[in-house]
Amino acid sequence: MFLGKTIVAALLISFVSFLSGKKTALAGFLTALPLTTILALAFSQVEWGNSKQTVEYAKSIFVAVPISLVFFVPFLFSEKLNLGFWTCYSIGIGLLAIGYFVHAGLAKMV
Repeated sequence: MFLGKTIVAALLISFVSFLSGKKTALAGFLTALPLTTILALAFSQVEWGNSKQTVEYAKSIFVAVPISLVFFVPFLFSEKLNLGFWTCYSIGIGLLAIGYFVHAGLAKMV
């Protein structure tokens, strides 16, 4: 089961990454779709068979999605602040770490 899930997820990520070099807009759109979420929810349900747990997982994702967008904030200001990719990437990871704690608090309320 683990190997099958790994192969499916790897193929999806690899395809979108490949597509980013050919059709950037399409790759961005596909990446923004909750493809990973759709796969992860289905995998969770199949593996554990616990609908209540999978629904809680989906609620957590719902709360996390808008918070996770903080990762992209440095990229929005990269030209104005003359930031390179790795600087934006590092700042984005830092913002995600902060966002995790916000998510942990909000997820308890949903």
